[in-house]
Amino acid sequence: MDSLTEALLSGAGPDEIGRHELPQEYEAAHLLASDVGMFDGVADNDVRKSLHVGQVPMPQIAPDEVVVAVMASSINYNTVWSATFEPVPTFDFLQRYARQGGYAARHDLPYQVVGSDASGIVVRVGAGVRHWKTGDHVVVSCVQVDDQEPATHADAMLGAGQRIWGYETNFGGLAHYAVVRAGQLLPKPAHLTWEESASVLLTAATSYRMLVSDNGARIKQGDIVLIWGATGGLGAYAVQMVKNAGGIAVGVVGSARKAEALRRLGCDVVIDRSEIGLGGDDPLTPQRTIELGKRLGREIRRQVGEDPHVVFDYVGRATFGISVFVVRKGGTVVTCGSSTGYDHHFDNRYLWMNLKRIVGSHAANLQEQAECIRLFRLGHLAPVLSEVFPLKDVGEAARLVQTNRHIGKVGVLCLAPEEGLGVTDPALRERIGAARLNPLRGSRVPACAEVS
Repeated sequence: MDSLTEALLSGAGPDEIGRHELPQEYEAAHLLASDVGMFDGVADNDVRKSLHVGQVPMPQIAPDEVVVAVMASSINYNTVWSATFEPVPTFDFLQRYARQGGYAARHDLPYQVVGSDASGIVVRVGAGVRHWKTGDHVVVSCVQVDDQEPATHADAMLGAGQRIWGYETNFGGLAHYAVVRAGQLLPKPAHLTWEESASVLLTAATSYRMLVSDNGARIKQGDIVLIWGATGGLGAYAVQMVKNAGGIAVGVVGSARKAEALRRLGCDVVIDRSEIGLGGDDPLTPQRTIELGKRLGREIRRQVGEDPHVVFDYVGRATFGISVFVVRKGGTVVTCGSSTGYDHHFDNRYLWMNLKRIVGSHAANLQEQAECIRLFRLGHLAPVLSEVFPLKDVGEAARLVQTNRHIGKVGVLCLAPEEGLGVTDPALRERIGAARLNPLRGSRVPACAEVS
């Protein structure tokens, strides 16, 4: 173990941290460019075969960057995409980024350190960093932006130079150390552990922009919100936000085990996909889409009396046509992804003749992320960890997400030697109530169960 890591794990303060040199190498979950194509002709793109854990060199940092000692991270679906090299190998992103030259050239390497969430301690700051210092406890945003691009100053997510760290860049968060831009940092909620705080920012902030922000659906009191995949990381935070806003949450899940977990989240209406005859990820015929949409609409009206104002859809091809059909006249379908496929089909008559809207949403800008983190600090949002793995088992953690056997968020301990560390305001934690945190802990869909 290098001296900096030893100092961090012994609780060293900022001055002592600064006296230790950065290690020349560090442990990281990474992909190899030489593995691209390994799943060609293979039925199961098992991410355990492509995710490697081992030593990688410490990169030089740019003037606007910091080095974060990563205490914990978490699994997001983009890591599954990276590790399956689909829909495109992410090494293509690194090569394109590197063509900018300068510090961007560092990212084009024969390996990619993945991971788009992290909590940890700042251990180095670049010469141009003003608002952060060694020893700060932080959470890391997944969004890197180009602050010299005009569109960034309207909404950071509109800039052409916006990239997702650890997916479209190198040096991600599933590692002992990470290199990030200063503009990616926010203060870590003091009442949360390292693993709890590492499990919130990407998914919770994405859900915040989709539902609450002026850039999304702008939900209000009384709104009925249909949430597909309501026990996933995105969905579990969406349920909490709908409830906080005074809305009515209608969650759709794929198994009885997930339905049970969703009720623990306080979801108002819980619908098992099998109850409406929806199963599998294959594209639906137009007739079948309308038939299932009618079934789902009848069930929602039976339980709450009205059609949904908003549909929260990141599932994609398997659900999108139904979403467009089932949302009420003048309603909004908001989407941030397509885990079952990007090729969406829907009957446009139900969109244009009923004045419905489709809103595309991607991650969140830093202001939206700050507003979201504030809700955690106030105790209005709670982490939804279900399991935590050590970094050496990151392949198993990612496999859970790949096979949809997870519920909520799957955490990964990086430098933190055990769970439960990192709380610097235990009084606030007690006041909020530890029992409210992680209501999905210990939930996993059995390997033998049929899930969707």
